[in-house]
Amino acid sequence: MQKITTFLWFNGQAEEAAKFYTSVFKNSKITSISHYSEAGPMPAGSAMSVNFELEGQEFIALNGGPEYSFTPAISLFVNCESQAEVDKLWEKLTHGGGEVQCGWLEDKYGLSWQIVPSKLMDYLNGKDPKKSARAAQALYQMKKIDLAKIKQAYEQG
Repeated sequence: MQKITTFLWFNGQAEEAAKFYTSVFKNSKITSISHYSEAGPMPAGSAMSVNFELEGQEFIALNGGPEYSFTPAISLFVNCESQAEVDKLWEKLTHGGGEVQCGWLEDKYGLSWQIVPSKLMDYLNGKDPKKSARAAQALYQMKKIDLAKIKQAYEQG
């Protein structure tokens, strides 16, 4: 068991969300589901919490009710090895949600994600500040990150 686990609050969709997230990421699984009893506060037999793993990272989803909802102040950052991985995750996670900016999106449950190619920082933190500034300027114009366009902006000097 990891020392710190991300805990996600849902209003009735914890099990649905966990199934969705585990279908999006490889090496992922639901590890346990607990259910509410007659004592409530949700209907007896409905999922109370769902423990799941995404790429080895543990999460807990709770059906806690309508009191709280997600904001972009917290997001899940996904380090992608290729543009193909960015494209695949972007397509799946934005389905029913929405695109934001600079690699950020909101999924259909309102959870914010950052889908970022690992090579991005090579361009944003390059040795030449002018090249890095051009790469950053290109990034600011994007929703889904297109690494080829960032590289082109970086190198066009």
